[in-house]
Amino acid sequence: MDDAPDFSSATLDAEEPPSIADIAGFGANAPIRRTRPAAPRSERFVQSARSRAFRRRFYPEADAAQWADWRWQLRARIRAQAELERIFALSADERDAVARRRGALPVGITPYYASLMDRENPADPLRRTHIPVGQEYVRLPGEADDPLAEDHDAAVPGLVHRYPDRVLFLTTGTCSTYCRYCTRSRMVGDPGGEYGFSRRQWERAIAYIEAHPEIRDVLLSGGDPLTLADDKLDWLLGRLRAIRHVEFIRIGTKVPTVLPMRVTRALTKVLKRHHPLWMSLHFTHPAELTPEVAEATARLADAGIPLGSQTVLLRGVNDDIAVMKPLMQGLLRLRVKPYYLYQCDPISGSAHFRTPVSKGLEIIEGLRGHTTGYAVPQYVIDAPGGGGKIPLLPDYVAGRDGDDLILRNFEGGLYRYPDPGGRIGAERGNPMAEGAPK
Repeated sequence: MDDAPDFSSATLDAEEPPSIADIAGFGANAPIRRTRPAAPRSERFVQSARSRAFRRRFYPEADAAQWADWRWQLRARIRAQAELERIFALSADERDAVARRRGALPVGITPYYASLMDRENPADPLRRTHIPVGQEYVRLPGEADDPLAEDHDAAVPGLVHRYPDRVLFLTTGTCSTYCRYCTRSRMVGDPGGEYGFSRRQWERAIAYIEAHPEIRDVLLSGGDPLTLADDKLDWLLGRLRAIRHVEFIRIGTKVPTVLPMRVTRALTKVLKRHHPLWMSLHFTHPAELTPEVAEATARLADAGIPLGSQTVLLRGVNDDIAVMKPLMQGLLRLRVKPYYLYQCDPISGSAHFRTPVSKGLEIIEGLRGHTTGYAVPQYVIDAPGGGGKIPLLPDYVAGRDGDDLILRNFEGGLYRYPDPGGRIGAERGNPMAEGAPK
């Protein structure tokens, strides 16, 4: 096994695995340099007409090559109130919420992702997920900073062992953008907080995995693993792949959605070395399905990486079948299989994002039978307190008539299925009997 790469070049902490932000040479609170930096040689990456127009208006100092360079995108992230106000017409509520921000979860939006948002309308779906509002500071009963009890189930720092054969490996606290409903808002963003990700921590997690042969599946998450530099990610994947009983590695990431130019040819070469490797991509709204994202997902799929999507159900963002159906169908066109629709976790300050559970069931009913089954994700609640993911389905059992199970289809029609000896639905009676309530 090759020696671990040198982590000592990190700008934030000599022990912290450097993220692509660190490699780019800036700290978490460094001011954005408005002068035109010398860009490294970049590969060509598709740019939509919307991206070009946004760049020319708000970043005239950047040429097309810089815009397509993920390093430049990270250096230019929108992080301060002045930068937000330069681009967006902030509402009084947004302005006050940004000024009040304290704690680990910062504001951070890549210029590319900002180009997808409505600059005038605070109700724009993508804008709502990334610019704070006052409701973020309201904590209701049942909410918690760690509602899924990940810290409780951490076998070693940063490694959650909840399910029998798999672990969640938190690799970094860095994301390229920061979602306001983030389940791990307690630990991402600013350095020096509750979590310190380091080589020592990685080694402890790897040692635990090596010592537990029942672990066959490792999910890398964070933060976002694709904010690690290529050599660090290559080293980590290689160490995990060398463990005999680890059969399956997954990466959970939002980078292809918010920073698609990060999916370089070099990155895909790294990922191809470590098959079988799967990837779960975080999508929220059809507005994210741009030519840039199509290029990123094509590169990943062409590298032989199966792609699944994870979508959080959010009030006023995607809690409508008219939004969710084109999102799921659009993902299939990008070779991304809709996998999970998550009920929003009761993270502190998330009430304005959470819908009733009945809304999620309504959306699944609006998909099932009305589009291909490939476009229907599993609707799950990640149970507070560490209960794990619990799937929910609409109830299609209408009743029973003797040995016949009575089922309701997507159009509301009733159908018999022979089920001798079965008892399911008996308590509901026979909805097809004469005089039965319709």
